[in-house]
Amino acid sequence: MLYVILIALALVMLVPFICLGQAYWLTKDEIYVHHFLRLLTDWMERMRRTPETEKTGWRILEAGFRGEYWTKAIRYFADSPLLTDSVVDKFYHCLIEHAEYIIEMHSPYRYISNWGVLENHGLFEIGISMPDEERRNRYTSIAMEHLGIQAQMQILGDGVQWEQSPMYHNEVFHCFEDVLILAKRNKISVPEMFLEAVKKMACANLAWQKPDGREFMTGDSDDMDIRDYLGVAAWLFHDPMLKAGGRPVLDYESVWDIGASGAEEYEAMEMVKPDFVSAALEDSGHYYLRSGWKKDANVLHFHCGTMGAGHGHSDKLHVDLVVRGEDVLTDSGRFTYAADKGRFDFKNPDAHNTITVDGKFFTVCKDSWECEKLCQPVKQPHRFTDRYEFIQGGHLGYMDRTGGVFVNRKIIWIKPDLYVIMDEMYSGDSHSYEQYWNFSERGQVRLSEQSVVKVPRLPGLEKAGNPDPTIHREEPGTIKGAYMESVGTGAVQRGDFIGEKARAKFFFMTPESVGEILPGKIARHYNRQETRQKIRMKIKGSGFTSLLTVIQTGETGKMPECQVERLPVKSALKGIYYPFHMAEGLKLTVGKKEYIVIMCHQEVNSPTDLVEADGCLGYGNVIVFDKAEADKAGTVLCW
Repeated sequence: MLYVILIALALVMLVPFICLGQAYWLTKDEIYVHHFLRLLTDWMERMRRTPETEKTGWRILEAGFRGEYWTKAIRYFADSPLLTDSVVDKFYHCLIEHAEYIIEMHSPYRYISNWGVLENHGLFEIGISMPDEERRNRYTSIAMEHLGIQAQMQILGDGVQWEQSPMYHNEVFHCFEDVLILAKRNKISVPEMFLEAVKKMACANLAWQKPDGREFMTGDSDDMDIRDYLGVAAWLFHDPMLKAGGRPVLDYESVWDIGASGAEEYEAMEMVKPDFVSAALEDSGHYYLRSGWKKDANVLHFHCGTMGAGHGHSDKLHVDLVVRGEDVLTDSGRFTYAADKGRFDFKNPDAHNTITVDGKFFTVCKDSWECEKLCQPVKQPHRFTDRYEFIQGGHLGYMDRTGGVFVNRKIIWIKPDLYVIMDEMYSGDSHSYEQYWNFSERGQVRLSEQSVVKVPRLPGLEKAGNPDPTIHREEPGTIKGAYMESVGTGAVQRGDFIGEKARAKFFFMTPESVGEILPGKIARHYNRQETRQKIRMKIKGSGFTSLLTVIQTGETGKMPECQVERLPVKSALKGIYYPFHMAEGLKLTVGKKEYIVIMCHQEVNSPTDLVEADGCLGYGNVIVFDKAEADKAGTVLCW
């Protein structure tokens, strides 16, 4: 505990220096210089670098931080008579000690760690502040070389920092932006590769920005506004689309970094709506289905990518959902780094909107940073069209269970307000499955049982696991009549989220599943947790098992009536119905709109055939039909 307190105190000493400097610049009151020098000289005289202090005040990460904060702060005091030659000399030699320490500590670990970026950013800042050209060139060139390699290794092809945490992505992004600002100001050349990596990071920020300007709390991330990062990037790259993710005028801190003239240039820039809406960041496995760029937009985020090591969470197949600009389904946040149950409560799969098998976790934490077991993602094709969008992904985290279990999630967005989520569990044995839906603490959740969803009662269809594909054969010309006579009503459950403005109805369409509301946790800021509600759906299955969920979104008091029916899928040419373990259909009626969705869990067409549901037929693995518009062929989202 003492170790943690000492590190915290070391961090507390950093940022206030800049605040004191800004206050002095604005007021010219020497009291701010007095206290800056009091704190600075006390630290330099008392905190000597030793093997022991390298674990606290001289920890290498804090040395990198001081490279930025100290050099920025002292520039604000440059005109003060209290800043004597004696103080400046001590400060100069202390910075040299920091720079040499950062260079000395360099190792291959620094190439992949965000610490390496923070340290070399500090080294670059120190180099810029050096009055002698030799040290200036040496420090800046070493820092730039290291930062260039770090950008190559740490930034994925889609612009996401590899640790799968938007907050750490933006910490690294800030360092890179700072280096570009200083390089531009001091006419230092920057490798083209480095510029490209930073631009990609900015574009990733734009792609995953929520309508309120904040980031998703993926991995170790807080509920943080990222408009300042995008504003600086817009100015650096003269990009009006990036400015669309920023503010009309720069924020307070960014003005100090780029100066008054830079702020004026930024304010004069045009703000242009991005030329994309939804985005697939395939390298990192992040997908964003977005209805638009207004503050009341819907955004669904899906993750099927690497964990991202220590700062990543067990969030394979996790879904976030923003409705009318308001959080509905959310990540847990990070809460703490202390290695106790509080850490795991926020990292484990049940804190995310995903699926577990037999009550076991697909990723198992060993401590705050390491895992005893990891999980390989299985990325799959996606398709975006004008009317519908489709994403899917799976993972191999349960292949060690008896019979093996491959978990796959398919998501269909029927624009603007219907989401179909099909969870598929492929196994050769019997298992229990748990599906989690963690809701924003800013709304209320209800779960009710209802008997309004029609469930087919054709022979052999009662259990989706029935292996007989020839479950019901109709006489020619009696397709509609036989179907209608064979439909009964089954009890399913419906969840309701009611927020300040947003509303979401969850139709849990698999009759064998049972749901309950449980308490959950969310931490939008470090060391501050709140309770929230979550729904856990449970089902047992032998062999293939599926969980079908439909989400209708809208604004409270303005949502049209939605009717949902689970349909059998048949062979259009053979006249046989498929069991649910082979294919499932769905009928969605909202107002005057009527959609039919066909989802196949395996190959069903042999040798020449079409799939059919409620009179709609086509060829494909996932097909959506708009019956209200006599959409005969349908839209194939996956073959």
